[in-house]
Amino acid sequence: MPPFLPVTLVSPRLVLRWLTQEDIPRLYAIFSHAEVMRFWGSPPWSDEAQAVASLTGVQEDYATGSAMEFGVERRSDGLLLGTCTLFHFNWPCRRAEMGYALGRDAWGHGYMNEALHLLVNYAFGELDLHRLEADIDPRNAASARTLERLGFRLEGLLRERWIVAGEISDTGFYGLLRREWAGVTPLRPAG
Repeated sequence: MPPFLPVTLVSPRLVLRWLTQEDIPRLYAIFSHAEVMRFWGSPPWSDEAQAVASLTGVQEDYATGSAMEFGVERRSDGLLLGTCTLFHFNWPCRRAEMGYALGRDAWGHGYMNEALHLLVNYAFGELDLHRLEADIDPRNAASARTLERLGFRLEGLLRERWIVAGEISDTGFYGLLRREWAGVTPLRPAG
């Protein structure tokens, strides 16, 4: 795959942008929080070196065209609120997976819904994808509601798919087709 070139996406309250070295402290704050990581595929980070290693991987993914992780930044103050990612691209089938995380201090304000609107528009528009998929812990009701508001449908339950820190959990597997996205209410343009 050719490398992904830097992309910036803007909504009324948010900017989705490439992650940089300056984001390391905030990434660590987000991904070391136990509540944020409760339903994640790995335990909370315990050392800032994990944020450094993660950012190195993200930048390698940009360069190889294998994934694109966006920082979700609040426009009003430039604070990094979380991340959203497109990964596991299958270009012949025009399919990718989507992942996301939001810092605990940003929950309950609709930020992730707004960020994912931008991401899905980009995926089905600029990237010309046909299908998006998301894999969540079915106990994460807030994440399920976020996906369902975007038009994703629960397509199946994969039993006991993950073991994280000794805890076994299922996967709720969601999908969204491009033609279904056309019926979702768009965000008002930024400005």
